[in-house]
Amino acid sequence: MNAQNPIHATIPAGYWQDAKGSLIPVDKVKPVDQARDALVKELTAKSEALSAQLSAFKQVAFADIAAFVQLSAEQYDASIGGKKGNVTLYSFDGQYKIVRAINETISFDERLQAAKALIDECLKDWTASASSELKAIVNGAFDADKQGNISTTRVLALRRLDIKDPRWLKAMTAIGEAIQVVGSKAYVRVYKRIGDTDQYQQIPLDLAAVSL
Repeated sequence: MNAQNPIHATIPAGYWQDAKGSLIPVDKVKPVDQARDALVKELTAKSEALSAQLSAFKQVAFADIAAFVQLSAEQYDASIGGKKGNVTLYSFDGQYKIVRAINETISFDERLQAAKALIDECLKDWTASASSELKAIVNGAFDADKQGNISTTRVLALRRLDIKDPRWLKAMTAIGEAIQVVGSKAYVRVYKRIGDTDQYQQIPLDLAAVSL
């Protein structure tokens, strides 16, 4: 907000403040603008209340699931540390299931460049024997997107190739050691069985996924 139109800390009676910070006499605000303002603020308040409920549900759900997993482990005199790990819980009749999922975001440190150098040596020596498909897979694994990020999925897929060259194996070790967990997101998903089938349908907790 610029200095010419500061946001007023206190709005005088009989005035409304517009998006630029200017004070407008309420009788100069069109009825349609007043109605729009009321609608937006009413829905925003309801959205904030709903968001708070979902946040509270998520906290309770994770705490309850963690407590149950530990309780179950204690039946076998086992102790489970931490909150990580995907868990699926079913109701006794199989009609419902709850999934706790921890999705980690990974990246690679500077050791990925060492792996790339070793792989380049292999490709140079394999010029005569390596197939064009293999070269495309290997080179494509290190292509960066528009944001400069390398696909972790394509790089990790290289470790599944059955190649015995010592330099390749050393490169795969370097890739494994270069993996860094840079973040994680936790989810609770609730499902209900579809009729008499063995398929489950997720109960939407995302506003965009809820049917009208």
